[in-house]
This record gives sequence, structure tokens and C-alpha cells, in this order.
Amino acid sequence: MLIIDVRDNETIDKALKKYKYKFNRTGVMRELRDRKQFTKPSIKRRSEMLNAIYRSKKQAETEL
Repeated sequence: MLIIDVRDNETIDKALKKYKYKFNRTGVMRELRDRKQFTKPSIKRRSEMLNAIYRSKKQAETEL
């Protein structure tokens, strides 16, 4: 459960913005999407490796 401290002079919009920020930081939606469908550990590992290769190539391009 998220607890948002709202001061007396704050508007409801600011409180809602704080709530959305905290909610996104907890990663609830990301976890829900991940649990929706099972992914084999080998597939996860492969995608992580491909992402790491992609990032290293991009970094090498920017250094030139």
C-alpha cells in the first residue's frame, strides 16, 4: 500500500502526481506484465545478452 503525505496547501493534482511517481517506482505494472506470460529462463538470458551487445555497440559508436 502506498502512503502519500499531502500538505495542507497542496492541490489534489500534486498528490496524484506523487502517487503516480511512487506507483511507477514500485514496478507493479511491469511485474504484472511479466507474470502474464511465462518466459523460459534461457529466453530471458538470451534477450539480456542481446540487449547488452546492442548497448555496447551503441556506446562504441558514440565514443568514435
